[in-house]
Amino acid sequence: MFQFKKTERLGVITLDKAPANSYDIHFFKEFEKILNTIEVDPEIAVVLLKSAIPKFFSAGADIKVFQSNTSEQNQEMVAMANKVANHINKSSKIFLAFLNGHTLGGGLELALACDIRLASKKKFLLGLPEVKLGLMPGNGGIPRLASAVGISKAFEMVVSGNNIDAEEAFRIGLVNQLYDEENAEVQVLEYATNLSQGPKLAMATIKQTFSEGIGKSLDDFLKLEKEKVSTLYDTHDAKEGFLAFVEKRTPNYE
Repeated sequence: MFQFKKTERLGVITLDKAPANSYDIHFFKEFEKILNTIEVDPEIAVVLLKSAIPKFFSAGADIKVFQSNTSEQNQEMVAMANKVANHINKSSKIFLAFLNGHTLGGGLELALACDIRLASKKKFLLGLPEVKLGLMPGNGGIPRLASAVGISKAFEMVVSGNNIDAEEAFRIGLVNQLYDEENAEVQVLEYATNLSQGPKLAMATIKQTFSEGIGKSLDDFLKLEKEKVSTLYDTHDAKEGFLAFVEKRTPNYE
């Protein structure tokens, strides 16, 4: 179901569950094991999440499994999906999602849990179509989509269940970077590798500051920012960053 590869400070998780990376509870239990391994690895700064299936990033929940499950079993599966998404969201690592195929329902919710989303210009769809099954997103899709694209656009997407393409996703801010299809994989790996060379502690603190600060008043957010930056002044990476700048060389961060 998964492949995991580590290259220096970059970890790459590849979803590989044919035909569409559709998930069940076993999928997320295996996913959680990989995330736990990554979280305690002091070398990894950035994690790239991508798919081995050409047509799909993930189609979300396996509909056949969902139909055959009891209500209690489906609630357990959704709880496990939420646990994994929250793990990614709260991780000290920076998570990137590379979208190069259909990203629907729980698949988009998984991508939304990541910090940065990168996509190719390939023709594929993104959306939260649960309403067309008489349901609604339940794995954090609504608040995270609203945070990414704004409440009005998120509401329209969720209540209509209509999908969008990668170009539109980039235009509304759902996707951070958009690459030509033929070079996308190489450019995404280059982006992820470059980001992984940054100062791990500062990047983790930035992620934590955003996570804790969004929704606070401006005064409280400024107070939080002041508290967080004060923890970085005396770190090795801060000293190395300043020294490298003065010496006009590439910094060697821990």
